[in-house]
Amino acid sequence: MVEIKNLSFSYSRKKEPVFRDLTLNIGHGGVYGLLGRNGVGKTTLMYLIAGALTPSAGTVTLDGTITRRRLPSTMSRLRIVTEESILPPQKLSEYVKLNSYYYPDFSQDLFAHICDEFELTPDMRLDRLSTGAKKKVALAFAFACNTPLLLLDEPTNGLDIPSKDTFRRILAECMSDDRTIVVATHQVHDLERLLSNVIILDERGLIINRSISEITEVLRFDVSNDPKVISSALWSQPGPGGTEVVTRRLNPDDETEVDLEMLFKCMSQRPETISL
Repeated sequence: MVEIKNLSFSYSRKKEPVFRDLTLNIGHGGVYGLLGRNGVGKTTLMYLIAGALTPSAGTVTLDGTITRRRLPSTMSRLRIVTEESILPPQKLSEYVKLNSYYYPDFSQDLFAHICDEFELTPDMRLDRLSTGAKKKVALAFAFACNTPLLLLDEPTNGLDIPSKDTFRRILAECMSDDRTIVVATHQVHDLERLLSNVIILDERGLIINRSISEITEVLRFDVSNDPKVISSALWSQPGPGGTEVVTRRLNPDDETEVDLEMLFKCMSQRPETISL
């Protein structure tokens, strides 16, 4: 679906490039977690995919079309929710009436359902809402657009705990083989069990772009007090209940769930030790 080829980008000629010759593909269907420390370019990459920024070199395409051209046919196939939601001074019902026109698969029924879940009402004045409520509006509208590509930048920031639970439930409901959802986040535990793929970036560029199933085939994530396990681990770190360890999976029946925080720390601190 999305092909990023030899991408380079800098906000200024005087600044260090955010990306140098970055290449990665994002396929049709699934939920991709885009992970990385603050400042490595997660938000920048989302804007580049959405066609809101111009690469210094290389291309970003959606189904073969360069997104930076911002053709109506391309823009109607993607929707981005930014970390800070800026909404116009109008009622929610007016906003939907004006903007849903640009998305041919927009679902009024789905939008109404999500609004009920988030406790949003049509007569709400968007410019008077709290940060959390604005995020709910942006998410409800984006999900209802039913675009093949949905980009979510830190979607749980500003949401309280019950709203985060609601968001996860809505995300699970909206997952399909025909829709690709890319979520940039540092709140890895908010989405851990919903991701189908993991992309990790650091200052050097792309560290990993793999499916959860590919990761679990070769790696185990555990907490251990066994010195032999700890000494042979690919990565380890003391934790409250013992030592967190990432090890090779040697037994086909010995599968564990992916711990995204451990995976991120492991790949960030010792990427040379892991080859998937």
